[in-house]
Amino acid sequence: MTLRPVTGANEARQLAAPRDTGRGLFRGIDRGFSICFALLMMVGLATLYAASYYNAQDGAGALSEVKSQLLGIAVGAAGMLLVLRTDYRALAKPWVCGGLLAASFIMLALVAVPGIGKMLNGSRRWLRVGPVSFQPSELAKYSMIVYLARALSQKKRDVTRFFTGLAPLFLLPGGMFLLILMQPNLSTAGSILIVTGVMVMIAGAKWTHLGLVGAAGTALGAFYALSEAYRRARLMSFRDPFAFMTNEGYQLSQSLLAFGSGGLFGMGIGQGRQKFAFLPYPESDFIFAVVGEDLGWAGCVAVLALFAAFLFFGLRIAMRCEDRFGSLLAGGIVCMIGVQCVLNVAVVVGMMPTTGLPLPFFSAGGTSISIVMAAVAVVMNVSRGRELGSKE
Repeated sequence: MTLRPVTGANEARQLAAPRDTGRGLFRGIDRGFSICFALLMMVGLATLYAASYYNAQDGAGALSEVKSQLLGIAVGAAGMLLVLRTDYRALAKPWVCGGLLAASFIMLALVAVPGIGKMLNGSRRWLRVGPVSFQPSELAKYSMIVYLARALSQKKRDVTRFFTGLAPLFLLPGGMFLLILMQPNLSTAGSILIVTGVMVMIAGAKWTHLGLVGAAGTALGAFYALSEAYRRARLMSFRDPFAFMTNEGYQLSQSLLAFGSGGLFGMGIGQGRQKFAFLPYPESDFIFAVVGEDLGWAGCVAVLALFAAFLFFGLRIAMRCEDRFGSLLAGGIVCMIGVQCVLNVAVVVGMMPTTGLPLPFFSAGGTSISIVMAAVAVVMNVSRGRELGSKE
């Protein structure tokens, strides 16, 4: 199927076209994608409760994390309704795309300012607005996807040319990468570059050019990982975490013990023991280890299969969309969620050095789940927009 660039008069006509709201907000949305999304949300909430109810012993209440997550889900649901009432092609407008990108860069810069950015566990990744703390990098990831979708859908953009077409597209993602790296947050910064590479590949970039960019990125990542003693220690510890259980290998050791305790079918939901003051961050970065201990190998496979189905249906939406901007937008959003899932699981099972990256739909974080839900609504909007495009 040939994708149409959204430019010139065609873009203006599509942006001005009214939606058929009489048939309901949810008519025309891909059913498989919606079911996978709903199941991930429900399983994620149940797992979060199993991973965090021990907080009751500290007086915080067994439902403290779940209540916070439900509040974020309520905000996210309102955001989804707003997104579904708006044509996704409005994101292609220069002032919308530019505004999201500018806001992301400003907030990322503010995070780096002492006294403004909130320091936690040696990292400055959060901004606080009243009682709410959030990571600007969560919004920045999806703002960059909107920018790339718009840039790659322009007819004049030729990504087969390295210096005039491909290389300039990596300037803004590269700047965002450096700002997030300062926090430091290599996993989130790296996911932006990975998804950028995937989107330009989908847009038709040459494999030789992508290989050159990938080699440069790998070299930069290796230099960063080896440039500080604590990073070198973390890099070495994941190869044999049990030899470093008293320091850098502690988190991964406890995570692997959780998977070992779970066995084939697990100890039962909420019955795992590693979260009781042994496994660090069981409700956030290492929540997949709770899945492994409570539900076992079978539960892990089921959760990963659910993510794989979500990715499949999301990419199918992108491939079926006849609007190039919508296709790249949906593909980029789904790939970001998929990349984040792969990186989180790889860390938890010891395939990558330990780094802080939440598991989408599962890890605690009210603002994070709100932003992810709004991004999912954009993909649903693209799915529903296919019906509109067929009538034009």
